[in-house]
Amino acid sequence: MTTRTLIKSLAAATDGPVSVSGWVETVRDQKKVQFVVLRDETGAVQLVSPRSFDEEGAATATEVSEAISALAQGTFVTVTGELKHDERVKLGGVEIKVASIDVAAPAIAETPIADDSGIDKRMDWRFLDLRVPKNALIFRIQTTLLHAWRSYWYENDFVEIFTPKLMASASESKAELFRIDYFEGSAYLAQSPQFFKQMAQPAGFGRVFEVGPAFRADPSFTSRHATEFTSVDAEISWIRSHEDVMTMHEELLVRGFQAVKDKHGDEIKALFDIDLQVPTAPFPRIPLAEAKEIVASRGYEVPRADDDMDPEGERQIAAHVAETFGHEFVFLTDYAASIRPFYHMRHADDETLTNSYDLIFNGVEISTGAQREHRVDVLTANAVEKGLDPEELSGYLDFFRYGVPAHGGFGMGLARVLMLMLRLPNLRETTYLFRGPTRLEP
Repeated sequence: MTTRTLIKSLAAATDGPVSVSGWVETVRDQKKVQFVVLRDETGAVQLVSPRSFDEEGAATATEVSEAISALAQGTFVTVTGELKHDERVKLGGVEIKVASIDVAAPAIAETPIADDSGIDKRMDWRFLDLRVPKNALIFRIQTTLLHAWRSYWYENDFVEIFTPKLMASASESKAELFRIDYFEGSAYLAQSPQFFKQMAQPAGFGRVFEVGPAFRADPSFTSRHATEFTSVDAEISWIRSHEDVMTMHEELLVRGFQAVKDKHGDEIKALFDIDLQVPTAPFPRIPLAEAKEIVASRGYEVPRADDDMDPEGERQIAAHVAETFGHEFVFLTDYAASIRPFYHMRHADDETLTNSYDLIFNGVEISTGAQREHRVDVLTANAVEKGLDPEELSGYLDFFRYGVPAHGGFGMGLARVLMLMLRLPNLRETTYLFRGPTRLEP
């Protein structure tokens, strides 16, 4: 039996017997010759099968010709035949003359989605939608990006952790918790690994990271929110300020973008028409108060009652940074304590500000980072100020009662990074299986 050859390897293979497996993309059943475009996870190849004719010139049916005529788009097959290099063949400069076809699983002839189907319909049939090369490439890019990030962490002595997703109490806002039955009581799905990655600091781990699921009971229907998402988190000890966290964060992103460009740059250009840019470090840094002044000078007043920035303000400051610095990223720093969690450290000389940042990429926030408050008395007072009960936080506060170094970190949405990297309009495109307020299937 001939060993399966991946389609991407055919160009380098010698002419002769070959076996390929994949799904049928198109069939051209012509009078004198039959053509099939077969696609696998690595590419597409043209299959060719000349028809046989009797002495009177009439086409005669063969096992191969009948099998090809019966093929529906999406049918999975294994084909054996003769590989031939031919520069006239537009699809990769090779073709395979079919000797036999083995149908692994036939497909229904009429597919439920088309090229112009809306995103909700495509999500209903996500396994078919992901056969499209452009959509499949997203997750190869994701794999390369995560591998590069893990390589960075590994080279810099980070420890990978896997934190629980079932929690006894909130890690962030009680308003965004999914509550579930848990034996005789209740539990909550984790909104982030915040408390547990901080626990690794008094444990003496020094530097940790996690890539894992997070859950937010947020009834948002925007293009950039999900109720379940993949969170990329890192936390480091012995920092001097949030500046150390930002430096680590930008180094990580530069490493990831460089790896994606090196491996997929040509494909991204061909399928997304994007010349992927690797960001240069350091990224621009702008205090939030200054950013609001810049936005106002551009003719936009942020219409919020609190001290935060809004999405349009983020787009405006990103446009300013692109025009001024030629950069796609910007750190907005020094957020007001009134809009930050109790565990963000406050400025030594201004209690109203925090050692924190949001990272904006192409006009959208992708991450929040900060130096954490590690002094248990200050941490407790901040929690009380925020209306939290220290008794409910006693397990968390215990982390800080037995010695802990100054530390900080960030949480970042993986799908958002990919969405903005590829200039896609919706987070659903870069999520393998999206979950939102009205979607629990497939």
